[in-house]
Amino acid sequence: MIELWQYEFMQRALVAAVLVGLVTPVIGTFLVQRRLALLGDGIGHVALTGVALGLLTSTSPVLTAAVVSVVGAVLIELVRVRTRTSGDVALALLFYGGIAGGVLLIGLTPGASNATLTEYLFGSVSTVSEQDILVVAALAVGVVAVLAVYGRELFVLCQDEEVARAHGLPVRFLSILLAVTAALTVVIAMRIVGVLMVSALMIVPVAAAQQLSKSFRVTMVLAVAIGLVSSLGGLTTAFYSDLAPGATIVLLALTLFCLSVGVGFIRKFRPRKGLSGPEIGTMPQTERGRRVTP
Repeated sequence: MIELWQYEFMQRALVAAVLVGLVTPVIGTFLVQRRLALLGDGIGHVALTGVALGLLTSTSPVLTAAVVSVVGAVLIELVRVRTRTSGDVALALLFYGGIAGGVLLIGLTPGASNATLTEYLFGSVSTVSEQDILVVAALAVGVVAVLAVYGRELFVLCQDEEVARAHGLPVRFLSILLAVTAALTVVIAMRIVGVLMVSALMIVPVAAAQQLSKSFRVTMVLAVAIGLVSSLGGLTTAFYSDLAPGATIVLLALTLFCLSVGVGFIRKFRPRKGLSGPEIGTMPQTERGRRVTP
């Protein structure tokens, strides 16, 4: 393990992996709860357009990806709400437009090649720069700050939109805020796992945690733990085994999911004790005018 710290690129990669493991499962818990598991995948495709725009204009690809992803997240939410287009169709538009825009702009970028595109599609820890770390760290702080301020409101929104309206919450604002936060989270993770697999690290740890707990808070804590183990364990394994880091991280997360399913199955045969907190995927017991707490 000490060998990892002898290389500067691995030092930067490990810092990025910690940030990814901490942040992605947190926002993923809200997305799973609101049944928007594929939103991260759609935003990842839009982020590719931002990356290509950054390469074309010789600016920071991570920063331009953040801007374009936020714009795409807002647009997808407005399209879903203000038109007759359903959520899955809106996400499909995001998929196709994002990947097409990215490929087109990469083709217009002098000196860019398919190898450049692959770095962002599947992740490349060896090319993570100090500037990338600073931008990613700033985005991570922003995501955590949003959840610290609006966490309770987002929890109510993700449980049931009608309950949120009954409590007088700004549903449209919170929906856009959740989409924007998800967009920033995608940009945080794309340098490690790549835009094509970033959604897996947002969703798989949460799915694994759900097998072990039905409390919202406990699920989130477990998901973060699984995300950290997947990010750091996958990166370490990839370093010593000369494997693709992004794929290794995702496969480790899937392995932990399978283990969680097995543990959850075994626990079904034990006497169940009382559970605290509302259950993931169920509507909380509330009354009009009463504050809902996670």
